[in-house]
Amino acid sequence: MRFEHKVVVITGAASGFGRAAARKFAAEGARIVAADINPDGLRTVVDALAADGHQVIGVETDVTKAASVQAMVDAAVSAFGTVDVLVNNAGGGHAPMFLHDMPEEQFDRIFDLNTKSVYLGVKAVAPVMIANGGGAIVNTASIGAKNPRAKSTPYNASKGAVVVMTRGLAVDLARFKIRVNCVCPLASETGFFKAVTGQDRLSDEGRKRMESEVPLRRLTDPDDVANAMLYLASDDAGFVTGVSLDIDGGKSI
Repeated sequence: MRFEHKVVVITGAASGFGRAAARKFAAEGARIVAADINPDGLRTVVDALAADGHQVIGVETDVTKAASVQAMVDAAVSAFGTVDVLVNNAGGGHAPMFLHDMPEEQFDRIFDLNTKSVYLGVKAVAPVMIANGGGAIVNTASIGAKNPRAKSTPYNASKGAVVVMTRGLAVDLARFKIRVNCVCPLASETGFFKAVTGQDRLSDEGRKRMESEVPLRRLTDPDDVANAMLYLASDDAGFVTGVSLDIDGGKSI
């Protein structure tokens, strides 16, 4: 197993990509620190993993607040002794709108949730990884960081900043044997999809239209993203850092 005895902290673990990642890392032997602001969803994930015999703790975390993120890392160290992998996955979007129509407080919220959260996560975990002799960080960006969608400029920009931050951190932290990469997924029918569209699910017509725009003719499954996270965090990617990996079925070609 690729992550046997490794300690993996995952933000946004209660749903979507984060929940899939928690399940996949646990199946590879990792000890899981599942973090999310949603206590009910977090409890469901933690209980399911524990029932399957995995070592896991849940930490209710607001990734936009420094004290909360530090408490998350402290809880990981207290429970398991260190942190080997950080998956900065928590994030969010907004309903389609022009930037000039977005209230300032909403713009700030998008950047706090998608960009500042990465800064806070790295700031809290880097000293632990340095003391431990290295580690891996995987950030969640978006294909929108490279191919912006209409009426999504604040979201696209917040994720573009994650791509650039990933590259910069890869250079800064390489001397400490810490690798930093990010995934750039195409949207999936997760809680994020509902947040930005107001719909629980795509209509059949809408799904067919979206799938027709993807060369592999389907939408992203959370497991697609989780599998990429596992690869980037594993020793299989030991000479890979600063990469932003597109998980989009070829849509960005």
